[in-house]
Amino acid sequence: MIPASLRALLDATDGQRRVDWAGREVWLAREPWGELAVSLQGAQVLHFLPASPEAATAEGASSAPDEAQAAGASASQDDAEESLVPGGWLWVTPSPQALPGAIRGGIPLCWPWFADERTADESPDRSGPLHGPARKADWRLEAVDEHEEGLELHLTPVERLHSQLVPRAVVQANAQRLHVELITEHVGETPVKITGALHSYLAVVEAHACRVEGLAGARYLDKLADFAEREQQGELGVRGGLDRLYHTNAELVLDDGGRRLRVARQGSDSAVIWHPGDTLPDDTSAEASRHFLCVESANTRLDPVWLVPGAQHLLGTTLSLASDA
Repeated sequence: MIPASLRALLDATDGQRRVDWAGREVWLAREPWGELAVSLQGAQVLHFLPASPEAATAEGASSAPDEAQAAGASASQDDAEESLVPGGWLWVTPSPQALPGAIRGGIPLCWPWFADERTADESPDRSGPLHGPARKADWRLEAVDEHEEGLELHLTPVERLHSQLVPRAVVQANAQRLHVELITEHVGETPVKITGALHSYLAVVEAHACRVEGLAGARYLDKLADFAEREQQGELGVRGGLDRLYHTNAELVLDDGGRRLRVARQGSDSAVIWHPGDTLPDDTSAEASRHFLCVESANTRLDPVWLVPGAQHLLGTTLSLASDA
């Protein structure tokens, strides 16, 4: 579920191209296997829609309604909030922040720390940005490897983001799945403790009617209750605001009543489940927030990663339709 202006740019794309959207350079693909949109600010996947007909949401397929064409090909914070167009596995806010702010939605890269856990922050007073510098930084598209079934993108930051750590992102997309990797290489001389997340905003019919399967019995920290430790009783039903760090490496399934989306994670023993409920962020309306739920592959205070010189760490997430969908 994406803004109508981004949908209009995708509809005008045949193959691959670069466009300007919301003041950012965005790489688009519209191929026989499906669609992909990636912002080069933050190496952030904004949209994914496989071509298989069963992958469309219950609300609508990949073709946009006529209003998308009328919305224009640019988005601005000064404009009235646009409509969101159904279709796709990811959600993007209809009112993105102006630069240098980050775009809410898609799959932001939180690196090399998650939330305010600034263990890898090199600023003198650890006053670096929430979720680290990667999501607002400019990234370079180094390579696009194509094959009959889909493609693979390789991205690196334009400027150095840490004195000892070097990140790169890999995005793989085809008609069956979306896979995103955030790879950290230690090129320095002393160990560094990192956290991070692939902060996936998954498009849903109605957030407060969702069910997340695979968490039963897992311990979690409830950030809305001052990090109180609790145990999940049964499967998770979403009925209001949530901000939880689950200690688990299990595959999860997000069921919104219209689609069952499988979320597999790699290099992660933390699953973050987040929805703002009534405490809305400044860049998202109550109506728009009804249509996403964050189910994140992460390394949090529950499973931080110590990297030693020469080591690498891969944090990954894979989205696919559940086999029983």
